[in-house]
Amino acid sequence: MGGTPELKLYNTLTREKSVFAPIDAENVRMYVCGPTVYDFAHIGNARPVIVFDVLFRLLRHVYGENHVTYARNITDVDDKINARALRDHPGLPLNEAIRAVTEKTETQFHADVAELGCLEPSFEPRATDNIKEMTEIIEKLIRNGHAYVAAGEVLFDTKSMADYGQLSKRPLDEQQAGARVAVDAHKKSPGDFVLWKLSSHNEPGWESPWGRGRPGWHIECSAMSRRYLGDVFDIHGGGLDLIFPHHENEIAQSRCAHGTEVMANVWMHNGFVQVEGRKMSKSEGNFVTIHDLLHTETFGGRKWPGEVLRLAMLMTHYREPIDFSIKRLEEAERLLAKWPVAEAGDAAPDDSVLNALADDLNTVAAVQALHALAQAGNDAVFAASAALLGVMPKKTEIDEAVAAAVDALVAMRLKMLKAKNFAEADKIRDELTAKGIQLKDGKDAATGERVTTWEVKR
Repeated sequence: MGGTPELKLYNTLTREKSVFAPIDAENVRMYVCGPTVYDFAHIGNARPVIVFDVLFRLLRHVYGENHVTYARNITDVDDKINARALRDHPGLPLNEAIRAVTEKTETQFHADVAELGCLEPSFEPRATDNIKEMTEIIEKLIRNGHAYVAAGEVLFDTKSMADYGQLSKRPLDEQQAGARVAVDAHKKSPGDFVLWKLSSHNEPGWESPWGRGRPGWHIECSAMSRRYLGDVFDIHGGGLDLIFPHHENEIAQSRCAHGTEVMANVWMHNGFVQVEGRKMSKSEGNFVTIHDLLHTETFGGRKWPGEVLRLAMLMTHYREPIDFSIKRLEEAERLLAKWPVAEAGDAAPDDSVLNALADDLNTVAAVQALHALAQAGNDAVFAASAALLGVMPKKTEIDEAVAAAVDALVAMRLKMLKAKNFAEADKIRDELTAKGIQLKDGKDAATGERVTTWEVKR
């Protein structure tokens, strides 16, 4: 095995792939935008969680487990949450209704991503626990001449920042196309965005210098990332859809408040997710939650194991769009069935897998290298390498009824072999292999006749 490879990452800010150089190799810091907890997380939400879990694992391998800090937030104050609370819990006081929605949804999110094989982040701050930090940043922005109060709102003045728009590369006059004049009449510029807004009696609110209100969406991540990672940190991640306006506005707030040249040195974004070739939406009837995939038979008429969902995601490069389909899940399942269930022990990851991941998280090449390792038969090295991807084949428990069915198929295959119907015999073997059943042919010591034993390999 060789040494640790040079880590290269694609930076959305510079639009190029370059060698990653942490600010402090003793404390590599990454922030990723987490879920807004008003509904079950869908398969599109799963992609950044899986992608940045792989990066977290890789960074820990390169720099050491105790030298990487990963923060992923929980957004628990949002207009969608308010609407869901009023819909689902009309008899409860608003704050209790909101808590009922967010606690249930957050608990489900944690259960879902755990089944996808994701490690817990170092910190998982909730927006409502960081209101003080948000108001402090807003006060600094006002003092620095980058924010103003108008019509009960505090707004960021986009024209006060000379290089606003660097991340999305969008001209300032295009930042809010189609804005309604009546709504934006109190703004200095159409692209100005809300930092703080007043709350009515039936909306959650906190006391502030500008009255009882609640934060805008963007200020939440600026406050939480600073609290746990500092004014400037190494990597900020999220979905492609967050580049504008969310990440663009995070950068503006943080830089103008703290007087820094950057907020994060590297910005990474995963591509969009389609379902069976179409954009996922409830109106299309193809809105699929992680929970549904894991625990119901609404997608392909069956439940799908978490390791299958994870591998299916990693079989496409994170920056490319992905078509999440039954065919792709079946392909991932067949691949997993061919991989050994093994312990890494003291084995090190194989260079081929490590080098692939070090090249801007090339999980496609990593999966191919992992499959080659599985065929080579070095189970310990395979297991150590699979751990970097978080894809560990699991031994399947099998009940008596299923065992009887397998016995029947094995007996049928023996009959086909005796009749020299090799095509049907191979078909049965392939069917069992796809289900994680490995056959081993031999001869009875007493009679010399062919016998077949089987075992579950995952």
